[in-house]
Amino acid sequence: MREECEKCVIRDLNSLNSVSAVELQAIAKKKSTLHIQKGEVIFSEGTSLRGVYCLRNGKCKLTKLAPNGKEQIVRFIRRGELVGHRSVISNSVAHLTVTALEEMDVCFIPKNEIIELFKNNSEFSMEITKSLAEDLDEANSSIANMAQKNVRERLAESLLFFERIFGVDNDGYISVTLTREEIANAIGTATESTIRLLSEFKKEGYISLAGKRIRIENKVKLQHLTEGY
Repeated sequence: MREECEKCVIRDLNSLNSVSAVELQAIAKKKSTLHIQKGEVIFSEGTSLRGVYCLRNGKCKLTKLAPNGKEQIVRFIRRGELVGHRSVISNSVAHLTVTALEEMDVCFIPKNEIIELFKNNSEFSMEITKSLAEDLDEANSSIANMAQKNVRERLAESLLFFERIFGVDNDGYISVTLTREEIANAIGTATESTIRLLSEFKKEGYISLAGKRIRIENKVKLQHLTEGY
């Protein structure tokens, strides 16, 4: 399925919103659309990327392999976001592994097309630069939270974050399904500790649990917890 890029509403959610109709027509001729299964790796850490991926729908986790061989979730991305642009622009290998959290569709834009846009479209290059700066700010904030907040506070903050960026389903549950191990990796603790803390949060009335699904019941209490009281 090849959709005309200039009619795509997804590009309004990322740096491609600054690209002209003529440039979009050129991209449409070179891009390809891929269907990704849940759990499928889009690209792995250390890979030389041949282009950039735009998420038409779905959600992904970005992970980095620690020296001890354990996977650390660095961040999550969702519908409309670009991934791989950092490595393409810097001409370096991928720094992270990107894995689909659910069945999804992505558009693949070849590297040459992105580089040409970056060289010739100053508005696009500015938008990409702003995106990279925001990613850096988010990484700095994550590092600070790991250092300054205890595990209980980090879990509370992550649950609020998940609901904010992924939204909720018709039953009020956070609209992303993560394993307890994935949540543990995201907050930098053991899976057993995450299971115990989720159980504590449920007993205290902060959340409801239904299998892997999580519903926030008391945002105010969780927010207070993230602030250390």
